[in-house]
Amino acid sequence: MANDPNWRLPEVPSFTLDSPDFEPGGPLPGWAREDGGGQSPALRWHGAPAETRSYALTVYDPDAPTGSGFWHWAVYGLPADLAELPRDASATVPGITLPNEYRQESFTGAAPPAGHGEHRYFFTLSALDTDALEVPARATPAVLGFLMREHVIGRAQLVGTAETPA
Repeated sequence: MANDPNWRLPEVPSFTLDSPDFEPGGPLPGWAREDGGGQSPALRWHGAPAETRSYALTVYDPDAPTGSGFWHWAVYGLPADLAELPRDASATVPGITLPNEYRQESFTGAAPPAGHGEHRYFFTLSALDTDALEVPARATPAVLGFLMREHVIGRAQLVGTAETPA
């Protein structure tokens, strides 16, 4: 059974997250891979709860052969009136970016090991009931997930895939 990154997350209403750059469940564009430029895809969303005061965005690969998956991006403090991010938004995202697995405060492109099979990349946008979270500087995306847990009032998810042939 494949790893489920939503296992044991609180159930909350869902809303819509999509991208003009890839289809849900489909392959990420080559330029969103680490070896193709590592640009984040454009994202857009609608239907979040009216009580939303901010958003947090994470990108996670549960299929990475690490025992704990791989966090590619984590941003919180995105304004409630924001409804989209352009392609390659790492440098301009209007929120606080946490270090990813490489300890970089930016998006890291998909990079599944050769011959490891298809990997899933979960783009998760959480609607929060607070303007600000108290997240320690340089905290991990997992710490963000723990600290925002009680503030999530809605969740949107979009999954892209990538594979590197053997």
